[in-house]
Amino acid sequence: MIGFLKYFPADQRDPRKRESRTCIHRGTNLPFESAGNDEHLDSSEKHNKIFTRRMAAVNLKSLSDEKIYEFLNSFDTVLTDCDGVLWMEMTPIKNSAEVMNKFHDLGRQTFYVTNNSTKTREECLAKCIELNFHATKNNILCTSYLAACYLQDLGFKKKAYVIGSEGISKELEQVGIGHCGVGPDTIEPGVPYKTFQKDPDVGAVIVGFDQHFSYPKLLKAACYLNDKNVHFVGTNTDERFPMDGDIIVPGTGSLVKCVETCAERKAVIVGKPETYIAEAIIKRFNINPKRTLMIGDRCNTDILLGTRCGFKTLLVLSGVTSLADVNTWKQSNSQDKLDLLPHYYVDKLGDLLPYLEKLKPSNESA
Repeated sequence: MIGFLKYFPADQRDPRKRESRTCIHRGTNLPFESAGNDEHLDSSEKHNKIFTRRMAAVNLKSLSDEKIYEFLNSFDTVLTDCDGVLWMEMTPIKNSAEVMNKFHDLGRQTFYVTNNSTKTREECLAKCIELNFHATKNNILCTSYLAACYLQDLGFKKKAYVIGSEGISKELEQVGIGHCGVGPDTIEPGVPYKTFQKDPDVGAVIVGFDQHFSYPKLLKAACYLNDKNVHFVGTNTDERFPMDGDIIVPGTGSLVKCVETCAERKAVIVGKPETYIAEAIIKRFNINPKRTLMIGDRCNTDILLGTRCGFKTLLVLSGVTSLADVNTWKQSNSQDKLDLLPHYYVDKLGDLLPYLEKLKPSNESA
């Protein structure tokens, strides 16, 4: 059976014309089909689809060596999340660097995918190198870069108002897009808000993580977005950062929701689990989604991205999602929960190393 990957064109990705983007992949011989519209299915087909997906989330190490090597030879491109998969802050997870470097040595395209919008690709690359991951700037997919790519793909020629950090502004500069808004913008006592004059050159608003988020920034973003011709881009929808104890650190998603509420518009999200990442790398690196593996520790971002885009998916249990979570979702009748299930899982990425060490590069004969 032949699979196909369908993406809506750029004009339909704009929330002014379409509130959500869908990536539909069918006709695959993977353990289950990716997310799609089930309205065309009758009740028996829906039941079979749910049953098939419950057969997913297989412990990779429970398979025979033959099946494991079949899996390892089934993809040419590897996308991996970073925190919780490769490292914890500045501490590498055992053998994670060795696995990623081995993928590279075997001729696989490798990409490091993060929803972090505060850093540029160069800054993310510096961390990879410091922790002994063999990577280049082209291997890094951070949301600051993806936001710039999105506007570049639209042929955007104006200026962007940025609620975010220098990571976004520097990536915009690298593709020739002007910007304003980065840095503190505090309330000036006695100065009425009606004195704000919009910059006529601003044609987009980008919302990323911003420790200087303020009422004046919210006001300005909403004023710009009142013009429906102004593009609205959010880097990701992560509501909060995982922290120990009782301290809650709001994430970018909290800021995006705030601006969406005030502007009465929905942002185009470029980070996981939305599918623009796939569109960007297909366009720039010519990857084949059917021969792509997504590795992650968080099912509602990493694995859901893979499900939506028709990638193979591997969950590692070294981060956010637990095996108990997976087993609960397997018993659900909710399609949203079933879409969180990976094809396979392992305790940690380093568990693949003994198998990878026995593989030959793709350009060598067996």
